[in-house]
Amino acid sequence: MTTEIRASTVLPAHREDITLHTADGLELVGEVARPEDGPPAATLVCLHPLPTHGGMMDSHVLRKAANRLPSLAGLAVLRFNTRGTTSDRGTSQGAFDGGEGERYDVAAALEFAEYHDLPNPWLVGWSFGTELALKWGLDPLVRGAILLSPPLHRATDRDLDAWAADGRPLVALVPELDDYLRPDEAAARFARVPQAEVIGFPGAKHLWVGEPSVRVVLDEIVRHVAPDAWPLPTELP
Repeated sequence: MTTEIRASTVLPAHREDITLHTADGLELVGEVARPEDGPPAATLVCLHPLPTHGGMMDSHVLRKAANRLPSLAGLAVLRFNTRGTTSDRGTSQGAFDGGEGERYDVAAALEFAEYHDLPNPWLVGWSFGTELALKWGLDPLVRGAILLSPPLHRATDRDLDAWAADGRPLVALVPELDDYLRPDEAAARFARVPQAEVIGFPGAKHLWVGEPSVRVVLDEIVRHVAPDAWPLPTELP
């Protein structure tokens, strides 16, 4: 008899509360979830949606990634609150800086991954988090970036050109009914990045509400980051 994986499913993992230290002197609260049965194949460094509109490390797609992917795909999942952001884990020091001071937050997360043996980090940004990935994600440690609902508001063509010149993988998951950037426009904007893959999702919206939307997002993340674990199961034995 099998059990369906549902929105509330939390699978086994080694979970640890962490504190990140930024170069400008702030402490940021977070969590890392690792596979229980061995070292991770890769690491997802999660960058959450806009904190002034409720985004945080527990935003539902990121939380469900941490709840499932260490067990289902052998991935480590690092989530944290950017400066001034609050969740059940606590409040990170500092104040929201519109995506500028947050460069230090991204760097602190990658530094933590490096010094705690979290291998092959991929950035997974959602909405505002995609802006941080595009603007500040070209660290030598980063293997690539996956962008959920990228608005391309704070990130500019100059940022896209930097990714184009660098050549590392860039994957944009774009809802058909997104509030800010829909698939056709996204394809046109990302055309200046030859290696960018833009994937549209029929019927999906900016917030990826509902288990079907969550499943396709997590499946696409795993397809790119840990293809040996793809496709993800929808049931547990």
